[in-house]
Amino acid sequence: MPESNFVDYVKICCRSGRGGRGSMHMHRAKYVPNGGPDGGDGGRGGHVYLRGNHNYWTLLHLRYERHVFAGNGGNGGQSRSTGAQGEDRYIDVPCGTVVYNAETGEYVCDVTEDGQVVLLLKGGRGGLGNWNFRTSTNQAPRYAQPGEPMREMTVILELKLLADVGLVGFPNAGKSTLLSAVSSARPKIAGYPFTTMEPSLGIVPYRDGQSFVMADIPGIIEGASEGRGLGLRFLRHIERNSLLLFMVPGDTDDIRHEYEVLLGEVGAFNPELLDKQRVLAITKSDLLDDELEQMLSADLPEDVPTVFISAVAGRGITELKDILWRALNSESNKLRSITQQDTLVHRNKSLTWLSQELADEGEDEEIEFLDEEDVEDIDELDDFEYEDV
Repeated sequence: MPESNFVDYVKICCRSGRGGRGSMHMHRAKYVPNGGPDGGDGGRGGHVYLRGNHNYWTLLHLRYERHVFAGNGGNGGQSRSTGAQGEDRYIDVPCGTVVYNAETGEYVCDVTEDGQVVLLLKGGRGGLGNWNFRTSTNQAPRYAQPGEPMREMTVILELKLLADVGLVGFPNAGKSTLLSAVSSARPKIAGYPFTTMEPSLGIVPYRDGQSFVMADIPGIIEGASEGRGLGLRFLRHIERNSLLLFMVPGDTDDIRHEYEVLLGEVGAFNPELLDKQRVLAITKSDLLDDELEQMLSADLPEDVPTVFISAVAGRGITELKDILWRALNSESNKLRSITQQDTLVHRNKSLTWLSQELADEGEDEEIEFLDEEDVEDIDELDDFEYEDV
């Protein structure tokens, strides 16, 4: 894949801060014999958060920041002084970012709204000072707790575009041409396959100042769900769309067959996509006459609304907008959005494809976490049993 500013897949290493040590200190003051314990607690380690930010539209800013480390908690002090809390780290991501564990492929969390904050890694608790362990029978405890160790995780951040309508079709089906005709987006348009190498978003104006968002992804081919072509890399961007617009050229030998192939690839990639509302657009209809359109209409699928369009000639564009707007605002589509809001596309990654996916994205390099000092500290705490006081 050529270098591009559109980065939708990043692998980073995150580490929360370790908790500070509790203090084992005895009070010493003039004229105060047997002052007793006064060691303070250690401060907690810093947390690692994810935060949705609508000012970002790709993960480019994280490509060159592969390590995100929170601050460690400060140690407790005398006079029951509590150690300082470790500095929290916030990772700003565009809305629509999904997080997976890079080692297991397990789904971790999802960030879909601007300002949404998700706790990714919790910092270690600070150790208790010896003041907390005083009792009537042990009035001078000479021990304190160490802080809890930090937590580490290598995560995959995967961006899935948020749009109302997703364009699905084979290469050179006219997807980019349609997007440029109905919106101000200017995707690359040419007469050879795979002209579109990265997704594009466009805001489509409608009547009375209303609008909806349309997403164009690179063309998929038969076998895209198995990794052929560019389909596997970009099919995820239509998982969040409310409606799928299938596009088949009018000069195709068998329109129904191509539609069924596209539908099969989408269903193989994610069966949940088959539950979305669908519209079929027959593109390049300026090459067809009325008699040929009637012949083709007799063999079109009956379970999906169809429309003949020509983005170059401007034919059928208004009708297409009306169909899309009615489908997007239908009661069934609204209910489906509400019921599937928390369960949509949250699937674990298959370990079979994870290594190949990382290699395709250039994210298969191992990243070292710890320095020698950190490893020694963790080895000392391996056999320590924490207790709540």
